[in-house]
Amino acid sequence: MRAVVQRVLNAGVTVDGECVGKIGRGYLVLLGVGHGDTRAEADKLWGKLRGLRINEDKNGKTNLALADVDGEVLV
Repeated sequence: MRAVVQRVLNAGVTVDGECVGKIGRGYLVLLGVGHGDTRAEADKLWGKLRGLRINEDKNGKTNLALADVDGEVLV
């Protein structure tokens, strides 16, 4: 299982001209899942993503996690 994470101000997915998902500030995650990947691996990856401290605080330092900024996730 592999993930590419991008911090976004907003993101969306459109299929056949119809919006099927959108978020505000948060993470856009491109996720690759293999046949042998397990739920335990997915849970471990989510724990890592949730804990990433890559959001800026009021001083411009990147030290806030997703929950600290009420962020959303689009996978």
